[in-house]
Amino acid sequence: MKNSEEDIIYMNEAIALAKKAMEVAEVPVGAVVVCEGKIVGRGYNYRENGRNALAHAEIAAIDEACRTLHGWRLHKCTMYCTLEPCPMCAGAIINSRIKRVVFGACDMKAGAFGSVFDINSLPLNHTAEVCSGVLESECRELMGAFFRTLRVNKEKPEGGA
Repeated sequence: MKNSEEDIIYMNEAIALAKKAMEVAEVPVGAVVVCEGKIVGRGYNYRENGRNALAHAEIAAIDEACRTLHGWRLHKCTMYCTLEPCPMCAGAIINSRIKRVVFGACDMKAGAFGSVFDINSLPLNHTAEVCSGVLESECRELMGAFFRTLRVNKEKPEGGA
């Protein structure tokens, strides 16, 4: 399936946020919430620096979107995220009534929109339309580069180069 021009534009915004996360030594995940053609929420992973298990990109983007739109119902919104949302973020997406979720790379360890399990298959009061694989190679490469760098830095002896 061909990605729409709009999906590519907003996924590139999420990728830019993921790069910001990587700049501060966070797992490079970025997310944006879009409502009627306008970005209303942005976020990137900040768990390590923020020392907060809730500091996921999707949660930050949903929080900002709710504040921007002055309400918790995001039923006219689409979320773009570089990595498939985890169970916590998928729950927040469902609870905020986000209409559509677009993600780049699948998460085979914690993905909750089809990889490990599909939250949409549960008998909840809302389901989100899901589109995966948008700019997947770019999103996957960010993750790969981050973890390669992490491994190289761990292999260096302390106090040495």
